[in-house]
Amino acid sequence: MPAHEKPIAIYGAMVANLAIAATKFVAAGFTGSSAMISEGIHSVVDTGNQLLLLLGIRRSRKPPDAGHPFGHGMELYFWSLVVAMLLFGVGGGMSVYEGITHLLHPHPLEDATWNYASLGIAFVFEGISWMLAMRQLRPLIRERGVWRALRTSKDPSILILFFEDSAALVGLVIAFLGVFLGHLWRTPVADGIASILIGLLLAGVASLLVHESKGLLLGESADPEVLRDIRAIVDADPAVDKAGYPLTMHLAPEEILLNLEIDFRRGLPPGRITESIIRLEQEIRRRHPEMRRIFIEARALGDGSRSEERRVGKSVDLGGR
Repeated sequence: MPAHEKPIAIYGAMVANLAIAATKFVAAGFTGSSAMISEGIHSVVDTGNQLLLLLGIRRSRKPPDAGHPFGHGMELYFWSLVVAMLLFGVGGGMSVYEGITHLLHPHPLEDATWNYASLGIAFVFEGISWMLAMRQLRPLIRERGVWRALRTSKDPSILILFFEDSAALVGLVIAFLGVFLGHLWRTPVADGIASILIGLLLAGVASLLVHESKGLLLGESADPEVLRDIRAIVDADPAVDKAGYPLTMHLAPEEILLNLEIDFRRGLPPGRITESIIRLEQEIRRRHPEMRRIFIEARALGDGSRSEERRVGKSVDLGGR
């Protein structure tokens, strides 16, 4: 999500989850459905998660300072990790606990009309929220396909929304089956099993999100295709003799730190080296605008005994961050 863009998808998901949680708990109160209680817990957890994501986005946009010269972009990765852990522990854990409790102390379901109405309303709201998250991912999906877009996206807020909403839609189907089969077979067992399955679903999604957030928080590199293209740009420059592999690190979803070590051709005057460095920076930023901070360590051999070293690093407009 660009730094200047408002997180519309997160606001939409938060409003939807509040409405959904209310309808689920009302239905659970009238029917005693364990699956509906689990779904209500899921929606409350999702609402809290979206508040934490908004906090992470706001803090990640703070400008650089003396203590954080590269900015605060990784705050978003930290809060995304917290969200994923909450989804695993609170959402998944409480749903499994509720299901096991329902199996150990079963009680018959009351009129299922409230459950079906609540699930229908929830499905509509969750579908809208899912579509908002998909709209954020659509440009990347058109370019790379669905699965690769999800794997390569470095914006954890959108990934969390997409996977949360996808899990919520699947969870609603499981809850519906639990209520329907419970009434069909006249047993509360199906409802308890549905609650456990919802908990396991949330735990699985949360584990995936923990893995993605951890990689970004530890300083994940740019996409391999981007690195290969940068290497091709450098190798194609007529002043370059050889270059090391580009070193990159995500500082934020739309901000990457790039470090290049370049050996220039023997005998080039300092002016030609400077021109080449500027040319390379401009071409890299033109093709990969997410490379916000570029540091080039340049070496050129002159008469065989003298070496010249130049380090260049320029800051650019960070879009209000």
